[in-house]
Amino acid sequence: MSMHANRPVRQKRPAKPQFTSMILVLEGVLVLFAALTAYGLSAAGVVSASPAVLWTVAGVLFVVLVVLSRLVAAPGGYVAGSVAQLVVIACGFVIPLMFALGLLFAVLWFASLRLGGRIDRERAAFDAEYPDQTPQGGLPPRALPPESPTQP
Repeated sequence: MSMHANRPVRQKRPAKPQFTSMILVLEGVLVLFAALTAYGLSAAGVVSASPAVLWTVAGVLFVVLVVLSRLVAAPGGYVAGSVAQLVVIACGFVIPLMFALGLLFAVLWFASLRLGGRIDRERAAFDAEYPDQTPQGGLPPRALPPESPTQP
């Protein structure tokens, strides 16, 4: 008998919050790297912003993105995440490359919303059609290979 045979089946986690949460965390890391770049440009005199302001804004934006990543499934979470995309794109006024990177992450955000929602709908349709193969109904027992005779 397999050691996994008695293990309970885990509930499927919805795809949409997983995808969008991942995008927001990665975007937070992007903001930290952008802050590091802005700090270097500030030290070189290319950007006229004080390091304290740069790090404060970047730190607050990072914390907001990470907190939003945990709250996307809450009411208004997806709307707040969409607004955060605009804020990240607006970072392009300090570092112009952030216009392109922010737009790229906004595309990933909206793709995550769309594809995650579609995956969740397809999973729900499958679960409704095949209730005996869901964690709630239990999986059918797997066919075990015939046991080989043991030699004494």
